[in-house]
This record gives sequence, C-alpha cells and structure tokens, in this order.
Amino acid sequence: MTMTLRLPGPGDEADCRRLHEELANDGFEFLQHRGSWDEICAAVRREHDGIDVAPGRVPASWLLADVDGEVVGRVSIRHRLNDFLLQEGGHVGYAVGLAHRRRGHATRILRLAVDDLARRGVERILVTCDDTNVASAGVIEKCGGVLEDIAPSRDGGAKRRYWISASPTS
Repeated sequence: MTMTLRLPGPGDEADCRRLHEELANDGFEFLQHRGSWDEICAAVRREHDGIDVAPGRVPASWLLADVDGEVVGRVSIRHRLNDFLLQEGGHVGYAVGLAHRRRGHATRILRLAVDDLARRGVERILVTCDDTNVASAGVIEKCGGVLEDIAPSRDGGAKRRYWISASPTS
C-alpha cells in the first residue's frame, strides 16, 4: 500500500465533494475553497504557488492523500505561519475519510507533510488539534509532536499545540 500526496485533478471532484459532505457532519471542511471544480483547482494551484494568496491566508499546499489510486483524505501544508496559524491552525491540517480511519493513514499523511516542510527549510513544525480529539493527539505524538500547551481557541474550545522537529526522511 503506497500513499502519495498530490494536487487534485479533473477526476477527483466526486470523491472530494463526497468527503466534504461526509466530514461536514463532524464540523470539518474537506474543501477549503468554493465554486466549480475548475475554480477550486485553480485556487489550490495559486495558493500552492504563492500567487494572489487571499488576505489572511499563506502559501500552502492542499494535497489529496492517495492510496493506490483511491483518495483517502487530504492535507493542508502551510508553508509559513501567520498569527492565526501560530495560535490555532499550525503548519499542517489533515483529514481522513470515515471509511479509511484506523489504518495508519493519518500518521502517514502527517509524516509526509513533515517531510515536505523539512524540504522547504522549516525546522520546527506546529501541529494543532482540538483538545478533545484524542485520535489526532495520538497521531501527532506518534510523529514526534511535543506538547507546548493547551490554549483557548476562538470557537470557545481549546487547542493542543504540538511542535515537531523536522528532518527530511525522503
């Protein structure tokens, strides 16, 4: 079983929209842009290339987690932090579809994201999760995350803030 992280393409719309609807029930937005599929892919590409990045956002790679041709999840790899990301969002945000959980996919996604950031020269990577998200906290810790603190978030909850020391493995 081989996982790759890749930009979305023309054949990914149905899977991505299905995962977006599925994860919306958990309050998670799989798709971070709106519009037609062509508009979404163009926005993802611009953000990836750091072109015309919207106010409040940073250059980032929004990539699909593909396992042997099947989309199992996605990751947002933020190339740098702004104030919001430093407090709540971190360098990496990831999700795995419900049918694909508990198979190690989240751990592999995070490891690949850490490798990507290390290749970009980021030495300390911030990864956050809701304080109540025990599964994500476990993934982050398994990938070397060291808990800095648990801080209040804008939604009234709390975020666990972890730092991972980066060194490229691939």
